[in-house]
Amino acid sequence: MTPLLLRQFVKRRLLLSAAVLSPRDFSTAGLAPTAAAAGGTTKDEYFAAVQRVCNIVRHDFYQERTLQRLAIRPNPELVYRVLRACSRSGVESLRFFNWAHSQPGYDPTTTEYEQLIRTLGNTRQWDHMWKVAERMRSAGLPISSDTLSSVISSYGDAGLVDRAVDVFNRMPRLGCLHTVTTYNALLSALCRGRNFRGAYSLVRRMVRRGVPPDKATFGILVNAWCAEGKFREALGFLEEMAARGFRPPVRGRDLLVEGLLNAGFLETAKGLVRRMTKEGVAPDLQTLNLLLESLCNAGEVGFSVDLLGSVEAVGLQPDLETYKIIVPAAARTGRVEEAFRVLNRAMEVGHRPFPGLYAPVIKALCKQGRFDDAFAFFNDMKAEGHPPNRPVYTMLVRMCCRGGRILEAANFLFEMVERGLSPRGQSFEAVLDGLRNRGSYDLAKRVEQLEVSL
Repeated sequence: MTPLLLRQFVKRRLLLSAAVLSPRDFSTAGLAPTAAAAGGTTKDEYFAAVQRVCNIVRHDFYQERTLQRLAIRPNPELVYRVLRACSRSGVESLRFFNWAHSQPGYDPTTTEYEQLIRTLGNTRQWDHMWKVAERMRSAGLPISSDTLSSVISSYGDAGLVDRAVDVFNRMPRLGCLHTVTTYNALLSALCRGRNFRGAYSLVRRMVRRGVPPDKATFGILVNAWCAEGKFREALGFLEEMAARGFRPPVRGRDLLVEGLLNAGFLETAKGLVRRMTKEGVAPDLQTLNLLLESLCNAGEVGFSVDLLGSVEAVGLQPDLETYKIIVPAAARTGRVEEAFRVLNRAMEVGHRPFPGLYAPVIKALCKQGRFDDAFAFFNDMKAEGHPPNRPVYTMLVRMCCRGGRILEAANFLFEMVERGLSPRGQSFEAVLDGLRNRGSYDLAKRVEQLEVSL
């Protein structure tokens, strides 16, 4: 036996030895969680048994033989949970389903069939998928439009646009209606294939058939056009839909800004938002936060702060997510005063600062050597904001040790313990080294006693 075959043999035996368990371990595997609890078995034991079955399905080369040796009684919920957990193992899931179907007392329901169809489609096992769909129809079970939408998406992800169109056209013969979800799935497939004319025609057909487009419909086509640099076509599409009475859930220019950002055209998006604010129109909060995050990631924190002031001037009230983007970004780039202004603005409108919001400001102050300002600000936040957590204290201790403020670092350790927080071992080591280096042996002894007492 060659070394490669030997390694494969050993690996297979290890997997089998890990998968083959005693029937006692699966005494609850045929029960639903509620039934398991009623029978004196905990839900944890039930889900542990389900997980063991999943491991057998994924890894055991002879899974049918292994499952047959165990005292497993398949029921719809057990089969569905295993299929859902093994959604990345198409052929293995099909083998498990066939084994379960062969067991007495189990009849598959629509839920298991549709989960298996989605799994086989996503793993590109389309021949097996259609055979399962035929078995489902032979059993008299209907297939839902959402399941066929998943099939269309799987073909679109694989670049098989013609097959996606064929599934869409076959839906009426399968007894399924065209819903907005199926239209969006085919629209996404057409856009992936860069068939924009076909995508535009599909949206028009959608409107003629009386299926109202939703935000996803507009977003798919606008994002695809923006990715190709076709900004005029995207704007013209939004204007045409508005003229037909189908307005997107958010305004058209917001969708266009999001499309530009998703396509990486940051400067164009900035220009569009700048024109909107000059006209006295502000983007919606979702679009604003997406733009601010892109700007901060690109290092344009100053423009982000100015933009925040501009949208507030035209009546848009930022939410907490907006401040979570701006304040840490401004602090990280050393714009402490701007971070202070934005944080004070958030507090003025009723937001209570939490540690993740004010900790970057404290760290920036310490980096600039402004420890007195950092300590004063920290005391204000303890009084007006949410209580500091362990990461905030750990950061403060570390920054104080780096800046030579050893006594303050030691005081923060004692304060942590008073608040019921346990300092890290590295914090104790840094403070003890600093105290001994400066000759504060009595305080170092107290810190040692504190560490031992925890």
